[in-house]
Amino acid sequence: MATTITYDEVEVGTELPARTFPVTRATLVQYAGASGDFNPIHWNEKFAVEVGLPDVIAHGMFTMAEAIRVVTDWAGDPAAVVEYGVRFTKPVVVPNDDKGAEIEVSAKVAAKLDDRRVRVDLIAMSAGQKVLGMSRAVVQLV
Repeated sequence: MATTITYDEVEVGTELPARTFPVTRATLVQYAGASGDFNPIHWNEKFAVEVGLPDVIAHGMFTMAEAIRVVTDWAGDPAAVVEYGVRFTKPVVVPNDDKGAEIEVSAKVAAKLDDRRVRVDLIAMSAGQKVLGMSRAVVQLV
């Protein structure tokens, strides 16, 4: 059973449990099949390099989706997220090896809003670089 976070128990500065998400080439192929996004920059190393990328990169929407999991897990209900937006700042480069890449996500409550809502700011990093900027979610709490 998911824990329910209440508006009254949350303060500005409350840190959400950080998470690290692994990303492999297999993950990208699975996401491409599920999303219908078969752009070769996400699976074909030769093509990705030819268009100026360092290697195959993760889908931006995949990166965004992995990051918000920190918030939905904390809130206990994915439907509690009423707004979510990011800016894509750097790609998540996914090498073709046993490790792949990792997306490290941390988040904290940045503001308490009206109507029992809070704004959560997220930080998503991969290989020491911030991969999402202005990553913010508005969460409806009970």
